[in-house]
Amino acid sequence: MNWALTGALLFWAAAWALNEWLARLNPRSASAKRALGLLIPAIFGITLLVVWEGLVHGFNISPVLLTPPSAIWARITSSLPTLWADFQQTFLKAVLIGYAIGCGAGFLTAIAIDRSPFLQRGLLPLGNFVSALPIIGVAPIMVMWFGFDWPSKAAVVIIMTFFPMLVNTVQGLSASSAIDRDLMRTYASSYWQALFKLRLPAAAPFIFNALKINSTLALIGAIVAEFFGTPIVGMGFRISTEVGRMNIDMVWAEIAMAALAGSLFYGAVALLERAVTFWHPSMRSG
Repeated sequence: MNWALTGALLFWAAAWALNEWLARLNPRSASAKRALGLLIPAIFGITLLVVWEGLVHGFNISPVLLTPPSAIWARITSSLPTLWADFQQTFLKAVLIGYAIGCGAGFLTAIAIDRSPFLQRGLLPLGNFVSALPIIGVAPIMVMWFGFDWPSKAAVVIIMTFFPMLVNTVQGLSASSAIDRDLMRTYASSYWQALFKLRLPAAAPFIFNALKINSTLALIGAIVAEFFGTPIVGMGFRISTEVGRMNIDMVWAEIAMAALAGSLFYGAVALLERAVTFWHPSMRSG
């Protein structure tokens, strides 16, 4: 066993012991709890990277099979303009625009379905059918319809994000209790008054659940859609091209950037959920 592998295993053991000790702490201040909540997963993630590096060098694994984190970081730092251009094309254009349109359309359709029993019986089965469409079949069609640039990728994202928002919103609109709805009727409230003052607040956890699910689905859909036709820019284009050139470090760099963007996007939605649904039991602190 060489020094790289031995050092990685020793680091893993020390980090494990440190995390065990930190996890047993019970600080009283909220700031200390938040710091522990960030420090423990950070130590765990760093440990995974160190072990990954040690395994690659310890067993002399080919970089084509498993690229070490040091090589991935070197590629990231040397390819920032390319990575930024890919991020703009995939995330800032296709993902965000498709996410906003898909979630918005799903939300408005859910309101219409809740308002009309006819639509509830007709659109929900159709939405279930659309959600079952395979992305590898839809993406080439969207490319033929909307061209090779980002609008075709945004169309795929719209299709992927529409149904989760639709189903969760419809389910959330029926989450308020019968007693609360009867109380609103005794106040002679209209449909829209009951919707905005009772039913939408009760549906907020369901709506944010769909937003969090769609935050990851949107990025996956846009990247996969770029495999079926795109300009010479984009995360999916870069991954498919660099794999063919055996530049696996660049592939891992794109994967790392996509994972970071997706995690930050999910975290932003989760923070917004905490601010909006602070009253919900799942958001209450002890």
